[in-house]
Amino acid sequence: MSREATGAEIRPIHVSLVAIPDAVVSTLSGVFDVMNAFSVFPPPGASKLQPFEVEIVGLEAGPLPLASRVPMTVHRSIAEVETTEIIIVPSILLATDGWEKGRYPELVAWIGSMHDKGALLCSACSGIFLLAETGLFDGADATVHFGYADAFTRTFPRVRIHPERVLVVSGSREDLITSGASMTWHDLVLYLIARHAGAAAAQAIARSFALQWHQDGLAPYIVFEGRRDHGDTAVRSAQDWIASHFSIANPLEEMILHSGLTERTFKRRFTSATGVSPIGYVQRLRIEEAKRRLERTDLSVDEISWQVGYEEPAFFRRLFRRVTGLAPGAYRKRFRIPDYARSGQGSH
Repeated sequence: MSREATGAEIRPIHVSLVAIPDAVVSTLSGVFDVMNAFSVFPPPGASKLQPFEVEIVGLEAGPLPLASRVPMTVHRSIAEVETTEIIIVPSILLATDGWEKGRYPELVAWIGSMHDKGALLCSACSGIFLLAETGLFDGADATVHFGYADAFTRTFPRVRIHPERVLVVSGSREDLITSGASMTWHDLVLYLIARHAGAAAAQAIARSFALQWHQDGLAPYIVFEGRRDHGDTAVRSAQDWIASHFSIANPLEEMILHSGLTERTFKRRFTSATGVSPIGYVQRLRIEEAKRRLERTDLSVDEISWQVGYEEPAFFRRLFRRVTGLAPGAYRKRFRIPDYARSGQGSH
């Protein structure tokens, strides 16, 4: 615990929530509200003392337009913050050409300095792009929004990235904490509350805000598209063909015939180009189509299994769970649009 006793009281943990022009307002404001919620939704039996003192910090104090052009007030400049115990960088919106390093040298230096003094470094979603500039995540495990995973790996190849994971805690002091896609900032904040204020407090705050831990991971949310920027025209042609023929019997043999390559050469080039074996690629296409049918139709799991190319529903169920982390029925329950939303009326 980093709270310190002062007489009969305990000093709240100081949290610096970093605001930069690239930041996403919803994540920044959400983290701020939830970590300050103890006065509004005090957990039963909890002390009236706020466990966290959260302030928004940046290069300069005052109004700062964020990525959506909504202004946020920066409480203090980092030059005024001599010590802090938790630094959180919220989601940031990447430009079309990715993250440009070196734009915030003072901020990166300050983060490194605070870490040297014992601060935890935390990122929500794509906030890891800024934290990674410190070099402190080199050789460590982390997570990022799966949509930014390739861009992150190109920019910071020394960080071991796991976009399918919700929350990754690394470092010798468990001091490098990253959360994955978008709303997993909920998991980050609840983790910090549990770590510093106790599991009961985290549970109470989660209940008050109707927050959910993403305990099944992020695999159910990831849409498989397949790498296509590899430059191998024969493999690209096979990908184009299988995209509309994945449900046929013996798809691997048909792909090889379509490519005009020998079986050994095709498998080697396909795997090298896409990062996935040919049969693994077909399986992912079939699972993606099954996901869409589970979300949008009332067809039975057995019928969907047959339609996407599997005659054995039991095998399909095992494969679906292995790929998504959920059974087909559980996936349908989570992702299907509710009846009241589809009809455009009613309440739930």
